[in-house]
Amino acid sequence: MCILMLFNRQQSFTYEDILTESSIPEKELKRALLSLAVGRIQQRVLQKNPKTKEIAPTDEFTINDQFTSKLIRVKIQTAISAKGETDPERQETRQRVDDDRKHEIEAAIVRIMKARKEQEHNVLISEVTGLLKSRFMPSPAAIKKRLESLIEREYIVRSSSDRKVYMYLA
Repeated sequence: MCILMLFNRQQSFTYEDILTESSIPEKELKRALLSLAVGRIQQRVLQKNPKTKEIAPTDEFTINDQFTSKLIRVKIQTAISAKGETDPERQETRQRVDDDRKHEIEAAIVRIMKARKEQEHNVLISEVTGLLKSRFMPSPAAIKKRLESLIEREYIVRSSSDRKVYMYLA
């Protein structure tokens, strides 16, 4: 919205002008300008010169005088940048997701063990998988790691008579 408000003062702006005037972070500004100028034909509120899908600092933007809409409130779909996440961002996101999933797996194990007090390994793995499958599909290896972590922290213990049976410690 603030990008469009800039055009009340003058007819055209370069990308650099919009960047300095609006103080919007570069990544978000590019995404917004792509949505307004390069998005679907019916939603092009701005015109971009040159007409490419990439935004350069010297690109010029003007209001599209031919833009019309029957709606009172116009919805503009946000453009997804072609590049997406960079490798470090992807790894960081993956790490955060894995950390969150670790906690969910542990919570599911503790929830099941609190209710059952004693559970065989394979049954516990299947119950945890069943409990979490609506959110994500945990791998048996990940569940086993979380079980080992809970054993180290003394939430559960292996049975002395059968190593495949876990017992919950209150």
